Amino acid sequence: MAVIPVTLVAATLVYVFVFGDGSNFVGGSNANVPLPGNYFGIIYKGGVIVPIIISLLLTVLAFAVERYLAISKAAGKGRVINFMTSINEMLNGGKIEDAKTACNDQKGSVANVIYSGLVKYQEMEKEKTLPKDQKIVSIQKEIEEATSLELPALEQNLVVLSTIASIATLMGLLGTVIGMIKAFSALANAGAPDSVALAAGISEALINTALGIGTSALAIIFYNFFTTKIDKLTYSIDEAGFTIVNTYAAKNH
Repeated sequence: MAVIPVTLVAATLVYVFVFGDGSNFVGGSNANVPLPGNYFGIIYKGGVIVPIIISLLLTVLAFAVERYLAISKAAGKGRVINFMTSINEMLNGGKIEDAKTACNDQKGSVANVIYSGLVKYQEMEKEKTLPKDQKIVSIQKEIEEATSLELPALEQNLVVLSTIASIATLMGLLGTVIGMIKAFSALANAGAPDSVALAAGISEALINTALGIGTSALAIIFYNFFTTKIDKLTYSIDEAGFTIVNTYAAKNH
């Protein structure tokens, strides 16, 4: 979880030295209003909540890249559906060793679970003392244990994405509320209504909402994308386990 403090430091540096650079503001000072159409200056005026939201955005991007690489590796070589088709054909043809070799070549989470199931399959074929139903239960248990070892690795860090999806919008609203308080407080202290200053203050406050909603939306998109991929892998694992058990039961009826 060192990613979060690193992104916070990076976001703070970007906020201060990039967005807060004097070239983005009238008169060359970030104490003045941003230059017309200069978004860096506009974002800088969002206040102290902005670097926090930027940190959340960088965290989302970092974990999205990490999960993409991890899940792509877990999927193994080639398309999972093609791999499953070939495994089913091998099992139906009694080519257990060929199926194990295919699992070693595929090198994915589905292949790891199938390989464990096939090893137990061969053990049960050599076992002469246990009744058939216990052998089937033993194969099922082996597959379930192998699956329980693979799934946590697939789902790692997804909770971070789901959490950021929830809190990014709230952080944006918090920044907006703080900005609105400052805007109306300055208006009250000025004595006379200043619609231009008030509009500028509200605009700056709403920057936080925009950044928060954008970060939250991105986190939700990535979370749903990765959970869909994991569900497909899980379905393939379940299908493989079902095929192995059924093949054993059919050959030993």
